[in-house]
Amino acid sequence: MGLTQITATVRTEPSPKRVRALIGGVLVADSRRAVLVWEKPYYPTYYLPRDDVRGELVEVGPVDRTEGDEPLGQGLLHDLRLQGQTVRGAAATYPDARRDALSGLVRIDWGAADQWLEEDEPVFVHPRDPYKRVDILASSRHVRIELDGVTIADSPQPRILFETGLIARYYLPITDVRGDLLRDSATITHCPYKGAATGGRCRSATRCTPTSPGPIRHRWRKA
Repeated sequence: MGLTQITATVRTEPSPKRVRALIGGVLVADSRRAVLVWEKPYYPTYYLPRDDVRGELVEVGPVDRTEGDEPLGQGLLHDLRLQGQTVRGAAATYPDARRDALSGLVRIDWGAADQWLEEDEPVFVHPRDPYKRVDILASSRHVRIELDGVTIADSPQPRILFETGLIARYYLPITDVRGDLLRDSATITHCPYKGAATGGRCRSATRCTPTSPGPIRHRWRKA
């Protein structure tokens, strides 16, 4: 089974990866038959066969997604019960016969799980899109960052991140950044490729610059 176009904006495709989800340290899903569903054009989410989802799905009401940007049709919202814990609204199903590609599949809300794994690698925010490429390349471009006339960073050895459909982003060695001009920030961002990143705040401004806390094993590897 290959790519299936459900509507003008929603499509599905089987994933060859083993996909697992854990809640409270308990394995709630383990599938080698996961389906990638592009509910939005920007990135996919996982739908899993019901047999690969552990625990009891308790129907709590309908969910209507027949209009708007995600026209999946009429669905059912479920609580997930497993080993004495109940996660409210953790799953959805779409038994609508017009959506054969989603029949028998369960959508576990990404945020309901504490951890997602593709094979044995953790995944953050959402599944990686197999049609997008990320390259992080060493470069000899000279990059200088100034704010209000003050040089914050000056580097002849940036790493440049190229991602399909997005502008290039520059990562600089910490030794080329004026650490005395930055202070820690509580801001944390997440990326399915780089993981979690903390924020550094310029002392003279409110602008934040993300920095990746180590170690991130694949930081400079092509994805």
